[in-house]
Parts: sequence; structure tokens; C-alpha cells
Amino acid sequence: MAHKINGVIPAGEITNQDKPRRTRLFRRFAKNTKGATAIEFAILAFPFCLLVFAILESTISFATQQVMANAGDSIARELRTGQLRAGDVNEAKLKDLVCGKLEVIVADGCPGLEVDLREFPTFDAAAKVRVKLTSDKDIDTSDFAVTPGDALSINMLRVFYRWPVMTDLMRSSMSNLKDGKTLLFSTITWRNEPYS
Repeated sequence: MAHKINGVIPAGEITNQDKPRRTRLFRRFAKNTKGATAIEFAILAFPFCLLVFAILESTISFATQQVMANAGDSIARELRTGQLRAGDVNEAKLKDLVCGKLEVIVADGCPGLEVDLREFPTFDAAAKVRVKLTSDKDIDTSDFAVTPGDALSINMLRVFYRWPVMTDLMRSSMSNLKDGKTLLFSTITWRNEPYS
């Protein structure tokens, strides 16, 4: 047994009897996991929630973009084949057609929807059209029109939707329009068939 001086064992005089006692204390401390799960959850919960919300927000946004592209393709096909004629289409009807195909995923009445359908002399002229934003970060619709061409004409349909970013944490990185919205769009360019 080690000799204690004033209740303290001098360094280097620890006996074999004291080693198992310290080992037992260390093992008991290492086995005690009370609260470890709560601490691990507290450390990981916030980044995990951020990741989940980012994935959900991106998924819903991309799904909406795809539904909108499909709606544009469907309407363009009807115009290309002559099922919809130039005289039958105005802005209100075109918005109703697009909104009818989007109502599964957007708010009732499609409040953020804009459409632009024009005839162009060449595909090159259609390719030069750009999306413009106003100074207050909204879509510039000043040159939008609904003027489709007749048989064999070159046309371009552009569909825009002001999509609200739903999670506050994603708003700063995803939004590119005012009021925390992001611009979803679809463009289809085609030549009408020679229908009569």
C-alpha cells in the first residue's frame, strides 16, 4: 500500500490496488450515456432541418417548373397543328389554358402567371428575345403580346410564373424577384404546320 503524506500519495507510489479502482471509475463514466442522445440531436437537428427544407423547397420548385413546361408544350402543340387558331387565342384565353394545366400545383387563379405568344420572321429573331426585369425586380411585361401566326409561321410561347419561396431560410438564396419570389419560366419555339 502506498504511504500517504498529509493525505496525498506521492507521485510514482500508486499501487496496483488503486489502479482497478480508477479503471472502474473511468468505465462507469464512459458507460454513462444519459443525455448523450439529446446532445447529439441538439447538435444535428438544425443542420438536418435546413437540409430537409432546402430539398423540399427545391423539389417543389423544380416540379412546378416541369409542370409549367409540359403545359407550354401542350398548348404549343395545339397551336402548331391548328387545333387552336390565331383568331381564337387572346391573352385571357391563353392564361386560362395555361392555368388550367397548372392548377394542380399553384394557387387558385394563377396569380403570378404571365404569358407571351408572338410570331417571328425567323428563328434567329426569336432567339434574341430576352427576359427583362424592371428596376424594382419584377418581370418587365411591357413588350409582351399574344399575337400568334397562321400556318407555316414561326412562333414562340413564353410562360412565366412568380413562384413564392415558402421557407424563410431559402428565400435569400432562391428568390430573384421582389417579395421573396423566384421566376419560373418555360419557352417553346416552333414553326406551325401547313394546316388550312
